[in-house]
Amino acid sequence: MKLFHRFSQMLKERQGPLTEELRLSSTSSHGMLPDRLLPDKTSASICGYCSTGCQLHLHSKKNKPINVTASASYPVNLGAACPKGWESLSVLDSKDRGTMPLLKDVNGRQQIVSWDIALETFCSRFKSIQKLHGNESTAWIGTGQITNEDLALLGALAKFGMGWVHGDGNTRQCMASAVTAYKQTFGFDAPPYTYADLEASDTLVFVGSNPCIAHPILWQRVMRNQRHPDIIVIDPRMTETAAAASLHLPIRPKSDLTLFYALARIFIQNQWVDSDFVKNHTNDYDAFATFVESFTLERAALTTGLKESTIMNLAARIHEKTAVSFWWTMGVNQGYQGTRTAQAIINLALLTGNIGRPGTGANSITGQCNAMGSRLFSNTTSLFGGRDFQNQGDREEVAKCLKIPVARIPTKNSLAYDQILKQVDAGKIKGLWIVATNPGHSWIDQSNWLRLVRTKVDFLVVQDMYYSTETAQEADLYLPAAGWGEKLGTFINSERRLGVIEPITEPPGESRSDFDIFKSIACQWGCGDMFTEWKDPASTFQILKRLTRGRPCDISGIKDYAMLQREGGIQWPFSESHAKNGSPEKERRLFGDGSFYHPDQRARFLFESVQPPTEPPDSSYPFWLLSGRGTSAQWHTQTRTGKSPMLLQMAPAALYVELHPKDAVKLNIRHNEKVQIISRRGSVEATAKVMATVQPGQVFIPMHYQEVNRLTHPSFDSYSRQPSYKACAVQLNKVS
Repeated sequence: MKLFHRFSQMLKERQGPLTEELRLSSTSSHGMLPDRLLPDKTSASICGYCSTGCQLHLHSKKNKPINVTASASYPVNLGAACPKGWESLSVLDSKDRGTMPLLKDVNGRQQIVSWDIALETFCSRFKSIQKLHGNESTAWIGTGQITNEDLALLGALAKFGMGWVHGDGNTRQCMASAVTAYKQTFGFDAPPYTYADLEASDTLVFVGSNPCIAHPILWQRVMRNQRHPDIIVIDPRMTETAAAASLHLPIRPKSDLTLFYALARIFIQNQWVDSDFVKNHTNDYDAFATFVESFTLERAALTTGLKESTIMNLAARIHEKTAVSFWWTMGVNQGYQGTRTAQAIINLALLTGNIGRPGTGANSITGQCNAMGSRLFSNTTSLFGGRDFQNQGDREEVAKCLKIPVARIPTKNSLAYDQILKQVDAGKIKGLWIVATNPGHSWIDQSNWLRLVRTKVDFLVVQDMYYSTETAQEADLYLPAAGWGEKLGTFINSERRLGVIEPITEPPGESRSDFDIFKSIACQWGCGDMFTEWKDPASTFQILKRLTRGRPCDISGIKDYAMLQREGGIQWPFSESHAKNGSPEKERRLFGDGSFYHPDQRARFLFESVQPPTEPPDSSYPFWLLSGRGTSAQWHTQTRTGKSPMLLQMAPAALYVELHPKDAVKLNIRHNEKVQIISRRGSVEATAKVMATVQPGQVFIPMHYQEVNRLTHPSFDSYSRQPSYKACAVQLNKVS
């Protein structure tokens, strides 16, 4: 609350009466304001930062954006916004916005060129690489930050138009483990919940999740819960959420899978299982019950560092309540066994029948604003609408829907992000196109990434809002793109709700929307005729409706953008048959009838032996390095939030490291002294913050600073291929 109070004061001081009055008003109250304060235009847009999906009203006067207000009627944020949302317009006019394409000259310096030259260079260079090395020698890395319509056009253009095989997105870094877990267990990537469940739960269990900071509007929904819920946090670190919890379990890093198997054993042994639900709606329960027999209370206590009584207390708290919801984010997904850990959480919900009812669910909170849209529509490692490239029937469906020859659709799945980079290292992928993401900052084991793009990639294209990102600076060709607030389309949030983003201003200079860039490339490549129906985002949305018809994610009943705006967003599925029954309900959850998406309509218990950590501490590197979000004013690599003077004031300017007072005494390190953090891959300097937020033997650094991924360990979940960012071994030294 202190952070928000400080933010409000800063906002008043900087913006003055015009924007402050607008900020404190809703759009419905504009008629109460003096004429001089009335905006010329107001657009309603879903926020372009996290997956919460808040609706903001964007106001302009004389074609200049002047302010943001939070929609009071939208069922997600109910009139609230976090600091990033309030400051979302302030980053659009940054001095380092790309306004013209840039092409490296013979001396390696980026020079301004026309769009004609940029497009001709793009196509000729990539075509030359494909001619020499084949269609699998080029790949793209996309994002969860652009719209469904952008994602779909990019995926169709690259794979069906240009003949590329490989493409993945940065959602691989945040959601892949949850996606894989849901697909394998439920039969489809289907987060089952609605945000109303945050207010309807008797017990909320947060695992590796810090919504106070990462999803503050969702935390406000928790605070609206009138049931006096039990809030349980399972996290090695005393996060802001853990500090507010009724029970915090400071578990040892990467020991959560053992804990969840032990909890399942307790439920089974004590007959705390919803037997009717398990019998009627699941498979493989008996095998699971046999598997967890070895996960005794004693074993769990030794592995996790928790007391046996604490673990029993946790089990009892879950058992005693009728509406229990389980929530997780990157603390689970970004692990070397992230898929199985997510499934262990899902297993607990299935065992106890906590799914499909209000206040229940095994609920993964998505990361980026449109990560779910990327999962459904990017056409990267799965075919449109959650289909499979290797399935002939799926390919025929998509070909018929798009009116293209089925032979244009690849018969193999794309490589995942890390596998694409391995093929770059092996000399098999020579050309790389990176769209709206910044792996030069965010990819694990940073020094290796830089080596690859500098020495192994023949042609690197980066398409982004800013020419200054770590990735754009390495580009052979930079394409300036419009950002959020400057284009039209749709996002899908964590609870499966589709919402509209609208432009409030024109992109600067000669920058273009991603959609327009893709259309221009299609024409230059010579496949423009394939995309005549893809005229603009609105017409492309109608294509997306066809691509989902009959799928679990069916949105064919959504008429158009106007309907989405009128209804306050719509959760999928919303089919044509749903539409015949009238307007959609504001809040809808999945699996209320106990039917899942496997052919037999049953969920599966999935489990596996616990593997040892990939890089545990040892005598040379004695500390666990933990990482996570720093403040609610920071977002990912700070490509945008770093452009807001106000947000910069709300976050530490430089990298810091939290360490326990006992370790500080041992190492003779004082608060605010400079220290060096060293892993087997690199070293960084940081400011020491001596505090008991971490346990002895652990240190924590925020993810938002460029230096962090010099340290992280390049290990990956074997099922999801998601990087394991959260824990590796380091040493800590005082800087003399």
